[in-house]
Amino acid sequence: MTRVKRGNVARKRRKKILKLAKGFRGSHSRLFRTANQQVMKALRNAYRDRRKRKRDFRRLWITRINAASRQHGLSYSQFMGSLKKVNIQINRKMLSQMAILDPAGFSKVVEVVSQAVKKAA
Repeated sequence: MTRVKRGNVARKRRKKILKLAKGFRGSHSRLFRTANQQVMKALRNAYRDRRKRKRDFRRLWITRINAASRQHGLSYSQFMGSLKKVNIQINRKMLSQMAILDPAGFSKVVEVVSQAVKKAA
């Protein structure tokens, strides 16, 4: 069987891992074996947290909408349920932005929703 020299291939593989590990502390960025472990861990965390970020932002928006709607005497669930009944289709991100940046506009939305609820009741 012929001899296989892995010089270029192995070096390229190691350089790729060490390049990904740039910025890690200590031997995590200098020694191949530890760098490889840390890169694999970092990639695993990045994959998981890309999905988690979406959940976290949704939770933040819901918290903001809840706080703003409670100032107008409605809970979050009442407010969102009423929005659906009135057929106002604004997503949670935009509602939370309105609550922060345009409180007058948000209060108009709450006003429209609460009037519709009173008429229905």
